[in-house]
Amino acid sequence: MSFELILVIVTAVSGVIAYVDYIIWRPKRLKAVVAAKEPIIVEYARSLFPIFLIVLVLRSFIIEPFKIPSGSMYPTLQIGDFIVVNKFAYGVKLPVIQTTVIPVSSPERGDVVVFKFPDDPTVDYIKRVVGVPGDEITYLDRTLFINGERVKTELIGQYRGTDSGTVMNGASVVKEFFSDERSHEILLDMDKKSLDMPTIKVPEGQYFVMGDNRDHSNDSRFWGFVPEKNLKGRAFGIWMNWDSGIHFNRIGKGIE
Repeated sequence: MSFELILVIVTAVSGVIAYVDYIIWRPKRLKAVVAAKEPIIVEYARSLFPIFLIVLVLRSFIIEPFKIPSGSMYPTLQIGDFIVVNKFAYGVKLPVIQTTVIPVSSPERGDVVVFKFPDDPTVDYIKRVVGVPGDEITYLDRTLFINGERVKTELIGQYRGTDSGTVMNGASVVKEFFSDERSHEILLDMDKKSLDMPTIKVPEGQYFVMGDNRDHSNDSRFWGFVPEKNLKGRAFGIWMNWDSGIHFNRIGKGIE
């Protein structure tokens, strides 16, 4: 049972108890000759319902925190980063069933998104959107092609990480440009065999995603596309990092 489902259940149960008490049980207690003591379950339900409701609304419709557990998004996101995700970036969805009730926008190339892993929806993944519906994607010799055109890149230098990131030291830091206004950095590990992929077309309602740590990422090259319904939101900021201690230089950093 997911945390989101548990949150929905406890919010609903506490709300029902508080409501029934307000319209039925409380009036009876007040009319009693000897004032009856309020049941402990009613006291807790009335006190906790507003808290549960606020957390449910914030987490389901506004923002949700996540922790980065792996290095698949180096150098953009590091192990130990605590990030926040905009839950309404791609539309307002009902909790648990994830049905979109108010469309807002669609993911664009370059967005860093959190989604339910298609092969196991109980697991959340984070990757970068590379292909949108209708795009033809090719990846050969560590080079990305979109609709037959090579994506512009620029070599920055060698990666020098700290703590868990030291495992990637020496990898090539490359800036990748999806447009003149939108770019991000990726890592290429020249010591590994390139994970090539022939041309595929992204179906309607689906997205092709890749990790920024291109040679160390389990992404759409292996398991396919991400359905729109699996999207949870767009990652936009880092509020904390803990990896063998707090890294203050990561706090408050935006996600490009």
